[in-house]
Amino acid sequence: MHELLHGPLHTDDVIRIPGPVRSNPLVDAAARHNLQWLRAHGMLREDRARRLYDRWSIPALAATSFPGASLADLCLAVDQCAFYFLFDDQFDGERGVQPAEVARICEPLLTTLHTGRAPADPSPVESAFADLWRRGSQGMSARWRARAAFHWEGYFMAHPSEALGRRGGPDAHPDRDAYLVLRRGASGVDTVLDLAERILGEVPAAAFHNPQLALMRRLAGDAPAVNNDVYSYAKEAPRGDVYNLAVITQRERDCSRQRAFALVRQEAQDMVDDFFRLAERMPSICVSLGLGKAEGAAVLRYVDGMGDWMRGYFSWEAATLRYRPEGALPVDEPNYLEELL
Repeated sequence: MHELLHGPLHTDDVIRIPGPVRSNPLVDAAARHNLQWLRAHGMLREDRARRLYDRWSIPALAATSFPGASLADLCLAVDQCAFYFLFDDQFDGERGVQPAEVARICEPLLTTLHTGRAPADPSPVESAFADLWRRGSQGMSARWRARAAFHWEGYFMAHPSEALGRRGGPDAHPDRDAYLVLRRGASGVDTVLDLAERILGEVPAAAFHNPQLALMRRLAGDAPAVNNDVYSYAKEAPRGDVYNLAVITQRERDCSRQRAFALVRQEAQDMVDDFFRLAERMPSICVSLGLGKAEGAAVLRYVDGMGDWMRGYFSWEAATLRYRPEGALPVDEPNYLEELL
């Protein structure tokens, strides 16, 4: 077990992905907005919290994932990215091993999804999410809203199961299939891909439910989530997280940590390669489905947007300090975000 938790984390093997990483030129304005937004909702109150948050470079993640977004859309993307990380960090301590408590915390957020309103006297998390959902769903079709609400619900309600896994016992130690189901929810990737559609234009139903595009969505979501398990291993393994593919691989293969990292990275790389192989066929599929010019263009924008999302995420992940000691909260300090809930 000691080998699991000690030794340097090597993350030099960056995922290879076709095409350049581009950054949105409006990133500085969006970053200024993001700090104002976080303060307005009580998500960052102390100077030391702000300094730590700055090290994560969240605006850079949004700017490289959505390089062509307007300022309003980029602000939404930065705020949504910030929400994921700050919300996730709420469960790093004792709360993170109490499934019933985590579910209780998430319930008001589900109510907001289905009513469009924050609870009375909302917590910072409840206030911030209500604003995100209002801005993100404004002007979108009923089918997009229903799908996005389902994905947000899956994101929130994956957290109690993660907490259950940390407790150990007979319900812990998922196999690979169970891991992938929960990881897709807990990583929030489906909500990110909904955001891409929100920014780039809705995809016609005939194409959205095409099996090839559905597989591409799964690959674009799974590849970053899987690869992130290498970067987040040092944070997650010591606290007993079992929904981490590097942890699962090390246990199932009875191999070293570095060997597990290499296998997980290769799995992520294979997913990326499969995505771009499938992307080459999408123009002809649009024609075969009988899509008009505008509809076909919306599909191809979405495909390009998923590629930008992966390029941006992998680039940010390799550079951010969030997964390095200098960007993490010391384990012997109180959670500086504990009052957000």
